[in-house]
Amino acid sequence: MSPAPAVELDYKPLDGGWGWVVVFGAHISIGFAYSTPKVLSIFFEAIQEDLGAGYSEMAWISSIMLAAMYAGGPVSTVLVNRFGSRPIVILGGLMCGVSMVVASFGSSLLHLYFCIGVIGGCGLSLNLNASLTIISKYFLARRPLANGLAMAGSPVFVCVLAPANEYLLQKFGWRGSLLILGGLMLNCCVAGALMRPVILPRKPSTCAPLKNVEEQPNKCNTRLKGSCMNNAKKFLDWTFFKDRGFIIYLIGNVVFIFGAYAPFVFLSAYAISQGIDEYSAAYLLSITGFVDMFVRPSTGLIANNKWVRPRIQYFFSFAMIFNGTCHLLCPLSKSYAFLVTYAVFFGMSFGMVFALIFECLMDLMGNQRFPSAVGLVTIIECFPILLGPPAGGLLVDIFGEYKYLFLMSGSVIVIGGLFLFLMNIYNYYMLEREKPAEDREQNQKNIENHDQSTSDAEMKAAMEQTEPQAKEKNGAQRDPCLENAETPN
Repeated sequence: MSPAPAVELDYKPLDGGWGWVVVFGAHISIGFAYSTPKVLSIFFEAIQEDLGAGYSEMAWISSIMLAAMYAGGPVSTVLVNRFGSRPIVILGGLMCGVSMVVASFGSSLLHLYFCIGVIGGCGLSLNLNASLTIISKYFLARRPLANGLAMAGSPVFVCVLAPANEYLLQKFGWRGSLLILGGLMLNCCVAGALMRPVILPRKPSTCAPLKNVEEQPNKCNTRLKGSCMNNAKKFLDWTFFKDRGFIIYLIGNVVFIFGAYAPFVFLSAYAISQGIDEYSAAYLLSITGFVDMFVRPSTGLIANNKWVRPRIQYFFSFAMIFNGTCHLLCPLSKSYAFLVTYAVFFGMSFGMVFALIFECLMDLMGNQRFPSAVGLVTIIECFPILLGPPAGGLLVDIFGEYKYLFLMSGSVIVIGGLFLFLMNIYNYYMLEREKPAEDREQNQKNIENHDQSTSDAEMKAAMEQTEPQAKEKNGAQRDPCLENAETPN
């Protein structure tokens, strides 16, 4: 069984209603967050010729953007906890739009690194974390399906933006294309406006009533300080590293992320090197996105099945191994038909992984701890995501061939998937062994609590019996005095 913690929410999620509108908004914001670093590769060859850069230097644009998106996770988590998802997604959309517009006037790679990579990546980070967090507040029973539909935004936008960017590049050049793309990314502000906050049931105030505030100022101040300390601990919750399941998930994810994005960044360039024309090469990304678009919600439905959901960690590791195997077979593809076949299986496996990647974390950590956990995971993942595509570009610069890039990515991802599969077997075995000890400890606590409550009840009953007897005795002692007082002298 999957070691999913008990639900700790103070309310019952809607699992529908306005939640589906929220999923639509998250579909847009997540779509831009994951597709933009991929489809920017359409412009790389034009930028490379204009600025005189190498393959590894161009790869840093997408890498910095992805790294900033992941590294901004904890900051985004704190902002979402403080202000809610709606204003944070709107702010992220503004940052993304402005970053692309300013980057269109760039004349150096450093300018593009800062505008597209840092500013744009931070905006995408705000969009991503806020969208994932609000879905976890609206859904519980249908959460895998909701996550799958929201994460399907990535392939939908890849499918649309890849040929659109190629068309814009031919018509307006890379500068005009970035300007138009910045305007399109302002739609994230509209998506954020749809994310209406969940109205929680009103709780009684923890501080004293208003009339007693002046009498007990220290108690309220102490509670406020305690609340601030709890928020600080949420921001840097190192207790996650005491959770064996979280450590296994984190290691497998870090290994996967290192090899995940390099094939996307260089797929079009690899197809062009095989003699494919530019439009057909761009359509390979669209094919990947089109397949991914249907696979993600389908994977969410499968993961929601009562037979699969308890074993969702194994399903995740299988998807990862499938994805790595596709990359290992890619260098065998010489014709366009084989490249299309690779793109289909690439989209299928990539969609499966990313439909499950956050659902598995929710399954391990629970809804209450998920925002802090996803912030910590994303900031750690920013390091492999920063180094992965440039490492692939460096292999291309050294060997002059793309096949070593795909072999590196595939082998790394397969190793990560095998690690997750084997370590989850070990983790579940250890959980089964530890469960009797936990049950005994819980039973002992229950017995102690029962004994304590029994002794308290006996003491209360004894006191209730003693009080009437004492009153009768006192009354008997007072009666003679009263009689003497009433007798005339």
